[in-house]
Amino acid sequence: MADPSSYRPKPGQIPDSPGVYKFRDEYRRVIYVGKAKNLRQRLANYFQDLAGLHPRTRTMVTTAASVEWTVVSTEVEALQLEYSWIKEYDPRFNVKYRDDKSYPYLAVTLNEEFPRVQVMRGAKKKGVRYFGPYGHAWAIRETVDLMLRVFPVRTCSAGVFKNAARSGRPCLLGYIGKCSAPCVGRVTPQEHRDLAEDFCDFMAGRTGTYIRRLEKDMTRAAEDMEYERAARLRDDAEALRRAMEKSAVVLADATDADLIAVAEDELEAAVQIFHVRGGRVRGQRGWVTDKVEAVDTAGLVGHALQQLYGEETGDSVPKEVLVPALPDVPEAVSQWLADRRGSQVSLRVPQRGDKKDLMGTVQRNAQQALALHKTKRASDLTTRSRALEEIAEALGLGSAPLRVECFDISHLQGDDVVASMVVFEDGLARKSEYRRFQIKGFEGQDDVRSMHEVIGRRFKRYLQEKERTGEWEEIRSPAVTGPVPAPDAPPAASPSHSGGGSPEDGPREDESRDDEGRPKRFAYPPQLVVVDGGQPQVAAAKRALDELGIDDIAVCGLAKRLEEVWLPDEDDPVVLPRSSEGLYLLQRIRDEAHRFAITYQRAKRAKRIRSSPLDDVAGLGETRKQALIKHFGSVRKLRQATIDEICEVPGIGRRTAESVAVALAGAAPSAPAVNTATGEIIDEDDGGSTS
Repeated sequence: MADPSSYRPKPGQIPDSPGVYKFRDEYRRVIYVGKAKNLRQRLANYFQDLAGLHPRTRTMVTTAASVEWTVVSTEVEALQLEYSWIKEYDPRFNVKYRDDKSYPYLAVTLNEEFPRVQVMRGAKKKGVRYFGPYGHAWAIRETVDLMLRVFPVRTCSAGVFKNAARSGRPCLLGYIGKCSAPCVGRVTPQEHRDLAEDFCDFMAGRTGTYIRRLEKDMTRAAEDMEYERAARLRDDAEALRRAMEKSAVVLADATDADLIAVAEDELEAAVQIFHVRGGRVRGQRGWVTDKVEAVDTAGLVGHALQQLYGEETGDSVPKEVLVPALPDVPEAVSQWLADRRGSQVSLRVPQRGDKKDLMGTVQRNAQQALALHKTKRASDLTTRSRALEEIAEALGLGSAPLRVECFDISHLQGDDVVASMVVFEDGLARKSEYRRFQIKGFEGQDDVRSMHEVIGRRFKRYLQEKERTGEWEEIRSPAVTGPVPAPDAPPAASPSHSGGGSPEDGPREDESRDDEGRPKRFAYPPQLVVVDGGQPQVAAAKRALDELGIDDIAVCGLAKRLEEVWLPDEDDPVVLPRSSEGLYLLQRIRDEAHRFAITYQRAKRAKRIRSSPLDDVAGLGETRKQALIKHFGSVRKLRQATIDEICEVPGIGRRTAESVAVALAGAAPSAPAVNTATGEIIDEDDGGSTS
């Protein structure tokens, strides 16, 4: 525990200007970021008597070892810089909202030649128009199904669209009138884009115009005795009304506002947001956070606004934001929101009328969300705690293993040998710290040797991080038998793809940081290493740790055959009861490691199967390979071409053309490859065979 007076700036050293400050710990990791209208007054509050500080603030200042600041011109700049630093450093003592689900949006891809309507999750893309978020994907699909009668916009994937265009036959939606079938030329690109823009206008709240137009056309058709057309227009108008009924009218027409409510207790807070567009509730979302810093309702609102609008621009920021309490610097926040929207934004607390009543509804939702979260967390914590305690007792550990790492080896008859490392903290998967390895020390099938290599590589990286941060001297042991790479030297072996998790597991969010506070890898050791296997794999893992002089990490293995737990140097396994929560947790961890390893192994195998003779041509990049395939249509036709014909492809010189001809002449045509996942034959005529 550090004494704040040891790093307190000297009197007069801190400016009295607006700015943003960072507290760092002894390893230079950023642990807290804050902003201030007056840096001198704000920072002075942290260096008073510890007994007068809030317990969370006291913990933060005693964990910190230094403080630094950056002066800015205005409070708006301070707000922007604070948001950027929180996103970059992910400080452990700042409030971080955990979105309890990935909310679906209704998206219209206006950035495509033929815009498509679809349900999308995750990060927003440029040129795509979004509506929502919605609580459930099925609610979006029901609405879209109703609206396609009137706005028959394309909803098919790119593959289906291309197949229909190639065959000249539209899909089922084109036959039943729920798609205008631009794939077969029933409408022009501009006519289809007009339909998509009308769809967007209706979703944005401009509903009355379309319904009145349909009713007018229906009346005219009936007067002209076109009764079938009149009946269809009547049904179209009814479909739009039903789509509108799915969004309740809560405020005056044309009102665009977001309503934010907060429910909190001493430890946690829940935030609920209602998105109102055109007077109707178009979406709802919520977050829950631990109150790791001393923060009141106004502070929680400020953090929520940063989380909600930090990446948004234009109409995604509404004209009006209603909150239960104004943030500490409402003028600066209002200006920041206006800058992101491009026009004035009203930030206020509703005092009366429909908006205050709706705010009460949002508040009740926040209170229910907090109560539900506490109920779930209490149940989960109880179960996870019991599981960890059972593991500690069965393995003879001194305390519950709060961080567990599990390793698995995967291959196909000795080819494409890979390994996975998954991490569980407090009984929960930490996907941001998953790692994947390629076995590099040898070729062939040897699970025991592979396990030894992977464990050694992982913990060499751990020792390297320790040495670089100055913690190595505290743990260094004379039992180390091999040289440990210097901090500036490249690692002996690093995981593939720069050591990161796969795209399906999301971006890295490691809490360990380098000297500038940015994420680094393999910095935290586990209390328990689990390997998928029995005595041989466990012995290999233990031997790898012994060679590095690491003797404070427990090792065990879980054998699939009888679900037995094996310990190093033990002749008999530990048998946990089948109903044991500890065994169930170990099985979950082992199965997750197996899934992660086999996913990577299959991806490598698929990439190898789809290789091409062009891959071996020196200096021929992906762009020029694709240009060759596009020009000739297939590798088979390219093999039959002359050097002069190859030179006709833009970007291909004579020397490159000669290299291509030599490579293709030396590569005999092979039997068709088969995609083992689908059973589909991969023909050379498929341009993807070069990827």
